[in-house]
Amino acid sequence: MNRRKNRFNSEENKINIIVLASIVFVIVGAFILSYVLYSNTLRKNAKSSTGNEGQIAAKNEVANSINLLSVYENAEEASSSIGKTVNELENDTKVAVNTSIIENTVSNEQTETTSTNTENKEEVNEENETVENTEAEEEEKVEENNEESQVPSFTFPVSGEKIKDYAKDNLIYSNTLEEWTTHLGIDFAANKTEVVKASADGIIKSIKNDPRYGLTIVIEHTGGFESIYSSLLSSEFVTVGEEVKQGDSIGTVGNTATFEIADETHLHFEIKENGKNVDPNIYLK
Repeated sequence: MNRRKNRFNSEENKINIIVLASIVFVIVGAFILSYVLYSNTLRKNAKSSTGNEGQIAAKNEVANSINLLSVYENAEEASSSIGKTVNELENDTKVAVNTSIIENTVSNEQTETTSTNTENKEEVNEENETVENTEAEEEEKVEENNEESQVPSFTFPVSGEKIKDYAKDNLIYSNTLEEWTTHLGIDFAANKTEVVKASADGIIKSIKNDPRYGLTIVIEHTGGFESIYSSLLSSEFVTVGEEVKQGDSIGTVGNTATFEIADETHLHFEIKENGKNVDPNIYLK
């Protein structure tokens, strides 16, 4: 009985060992198969990667060659600073420097020329202004001289003394009117029929009987001046339009001025400039 049990146990152990060995074998075989398959896959991937890297490297080499050719061609065509020789660079530098010097010289010459022209224009303008000012001053002097030359030189028309002076801005008492009034001339004392003479060269403008100052002779002179001789007795020496010289006889003293008839016999004498009465004392010599 015991032998059978031992034998049975021995056979069972063998079976167990065989089963265990089979399982181990299967596992090892599976591991080996897996390893082989993995190794093959790695080899394929490595070959594929190597092939791709070679293709990529070849492509890169071709591209680099093309780029180098393009750069070389562009360098030859453009003659860039990379492809230029030292002599070319020196020549280019010299040309640039010479061009800059020439441009600066031309610019300086143009500036100097412009400055010189401006100075010349200023000098010419100053000279023209000086000439114009001188001409203007000369013209003014000529005009002043002409004006002075046009002012007549008046002399006393009679030899008597003044009995009533010129009074435009103040009043003088009138014996005839018995009131204070202005007096726009000078009254010279003179005997009746005393000869009255032209005070300056001129032309007889008018001979009239003035209702206030009696018989009156007006002589027209240069420069817009007129001399007036009133309260005359006669005017037989001259006619209207006649030219007279200074000192020529033109009439005789009377007493025909109604506004001054209460005064002693005299000559009423006036001077006008451009139609306005002026003080005869300024011009009489």
